Amino acid sequence: MGPGPVNAHPRVLRAMAADLLGQFDPEMTGYMEQVMALYRPVFGTRNRWTLLVNGTARAGIEAALASLVEPGDTVLVVDFGRFGLLLTEILQRIGARIETVSAPWGEVVPMEAIAAAIARCGPKVVACVHGDTSTTMAQPLEGFGALCRAAGAWSYVDATATIGGMELAADRWEVDVMTGGLQKCLGGPSGSAPITISDYAAERIFARRHVEQGIRSAADHDGAGPRIGSNYFDLAMIMDYWSEKRLNHHTEATSMLYAARECARVALSEGLEARYARHRKAGAAMTAGLRAMGLTVFGSDAHRMANVTGVHVPEGVDGEAIRTMMREVFEIEIGTAFGPLQGRIWRIGAMGYNAMQHKVLITLGALEASLKANGFRLPLGEAVPAAIAAWEAA
Repeated sequence: MGPGPVNAHPRVLRAMAADLLGQFDPEMTGYMEQVMALYRPVFGTRNRWTLLVNGTARAGIEAALASLVEPGDTVLVVDFGRFGLLLTEILQRIGARIETVSAPWGEVVPMEAIAAAIARCGPKVVACVHGDTSTTMAQPLEGFGALCRAAGAWSYVDATATIGGMELAADRWEVDVMTGGLQKCLGGPSGSAPITISDYAAERIFARRHVEQGIRSAADHDGAGPRIGSNYFDLAMIMDYWSEKRLNHHTEATSMLYAARECARVALSEGLEARYARHRKAGAAMTAGLRAMGLTVFGSDAHRMANVTGVHVPEGVDGEAIRTMMREVFEIEIGTAFGPLQGRIWRIGAMGYNAMQHKVLITLGALEASLKANGFRLPLGEAVPAAIAAWEAA
């Protein structure tokens, strides 16, 4: 019950046990086509270029940025937590000129501040995290892509922590590239990064196409732009691999493709609106239960992620002793924190297969017992009823 990874859905684990297929077996390429179709509604898009990048969620982030951003480009990063800083770290390695518009941890960046920063620095790309699990805050994105397009910039959103648990609307938000991961709200293992790419961004990426020598044919034509700096994260070649060209760029991670496919099948069979509602209920119940114990919830209620709740470690309490007791006595893992919040808050997740009422209630009961055993005085028996009421009201 931490900020991710979480327990995988049993259907996803069973799907991964299926036998391997060759990467150009018609059955395998059929599964690839299914994955593209399944993830379009998950991302809220009709983008043709909706596919997987092999690797953890960070592989998708790096592929997106390395393929969109040329060395020397000005990139505006919307920064409100650790993972905004990660975008900056990756962009520094690419050689971008980085500008930032920031908010304190526990807040989000107002859209008018993003607009002013775009006007100030004239970026080629604007990069943002949707839900930053380090702060448990979700950045509002309505109108984000339109701001970028009006300024002639491409937009990128990291939706690793929210895909499958909070609404994504790539088309309505006019976002050019959005990436995700399986290990949080989608209830899968880490190791595959869903990505969707608009036609506008695809033009930018294909202008940098340079097919590697060992697999190029006479029909391949390189783009006029500079070659993408990474071979593995070259989206132009990855997109050609997922197209009818079936460019032999890499060997597809078959078991992870099975996992990604089943994650999306589970989400769509539940219904996305029902799934988002379940995550909202779980987050509301967790927050209410924590407050009923007399604990202080971290950050702004207006922008809290549905699936991860931060809560201050009470003064005088050893936060790691509580986490250890939770893990060893109750077999429940909750998360610690990073950077300026390290040792100050716990991060408790309720997402994917674990965004269930009974799991929230069991976690709250275990936390209450662990706090009491470690000498913290709190109103006993209040958390679970408060959580049930909040679940029903959400």
